[in-house]
Amino acid sequence: MTRASTTPANGRVPRATVVLAVLFTGAFVMGCAEMLVVGLIDLIAADLDVSVPSAGALVTANAVGLAVGGPLLTFLTTALDRRLVVLGSTGVFVAANLLPALGADYSTFLVARVLIGAVQGLYIAAAITTATSVVPPERAGRAMAVVISGFASASALGLPLGTVLGQAIGWRASFVAVVVIAALVLALASMVLPSVPTAGGSRAFEQARHAFAPRVLALLALCAVIFAAIQSVLTYVVPFLDEITHVRGSVVSAFLLTYGVATTVGSSVGGRFADAHAARALVVGCVGVLGSIGLMAAFGASPILVGLAILGMGLFGMGMAPSLQHRVVTLAGPGGPLAASLPASAVNAGIAIGSLAGGAAITVDGVGAIVTVGGLFAVAAIAIAVATLGLRVGSADEDAAAAAARASSPEVLTTSGNVERNQ
Repeated sequence: MTRASTTPANGRVPRATVVLAVLFTGAFVMGCAEMLVVGLIDLIAADLDVSVPSAGALVTANAVGLAVGGPLLTFLTTALDRRLVVLGSTGVFVAANLLPALGADYSTFLVARVLIGAVQGLYIAAAITTATSVVPPERAGRAMAVVISGFASASALGLPLGTVLGQAIGWRASFVAVVVIAALVLALASMVLPSVPTAGGSRAFEQARHAFAPRVLALLALCAVIFAAIQSVLTYVVPFLDEITHVRGSVVSAFLLTYGVATTVGSSVGGRFADAHAARALVVGCVGVLGSIGLMAAFGASPILVGLAILGMGLFGMGMAPSLQHRVVTLAGPGGPLAASLPASAVNAGIAIGSLAGGAAITVDGVGAIVTVGGLFAVAAIAIAVATLGLRVGSADEDAAAAAARASSPEVLTTSGNVERNQ
């Protein structure tokens, strides 16, 4: 199969770069919509006349939709061209976010959040498959990182910007902005995205057989456990800063911003490590997370060292994300398009487990216990990462994956924007 060259022949921006930029922006705006409730939860609760915990259920609804609905929708759309799936999921996302933007009540908003989460999960899988289709195989990890960093950037940049907008002119205005930007993404995507058809013989249940193979499940377990480690600490980092580090007020925002920026940087550069040696990068990332939590445990009273620990969790944690995605898709072989939706579900499961475990630890032994729980999860993650170092797709699956790739990518983009046929 002919792949894109890396140097444009006519000085124009490579079309592959444009495609990746559109996919990044789509991921960014979807991430913003997911996180907006966190920054505006008090305003939403007051306006909808519900309690803050009830408003918090809007966050849970999005997570459930993503974790369950994302893989289900990906399974149901297996036979469709990925271009159509990206456009369709973005269109439904725009429509669903119109509901809170235009005045939906709490019940309608809650249902809409489940749907928004589900199409977000569908978008992730289709966008990653599309992103890797426009670059050479050796740059697949970096292409995946573009989509992943879109979501990470939403936490670091989109959340504070959306929060400021919502506080200034109303929380619904933030969702209006989401709808406008997503509609623009949809228009651009319809113009630039290439066709990425599914292989003719790649049926849904056949993909599922490969996507849920034991070797893939082992990597998904690693996804869940390492993010449980991070989230068991991060969920309660504000009370930890208050009681252990004695940091309060506006200074706390600087620590949270540090984490957000670190996740953006980590997810962006992590693609290079995924391309170089994804399995080894996972071991290093897990060790880095453990070291960061250990630093927090040993020097929790030091604001500087706790800040470094939070920075490390963001860098190492999200730095692993492209490698986790790369390994899952690679080990799934012909089931890669379906498997692309699974890491996000595993991560959300890990977030839920970590939050519950951290809360239980606080109930038993106070807020300082969160680092113990996080450390135990991280140790378990290291063990899984080491155990999965040698996993690889079987030779029969490799042949099937190659055939699927040839069938599903009859055309590739050159950097000049032209289309070349497979030879």
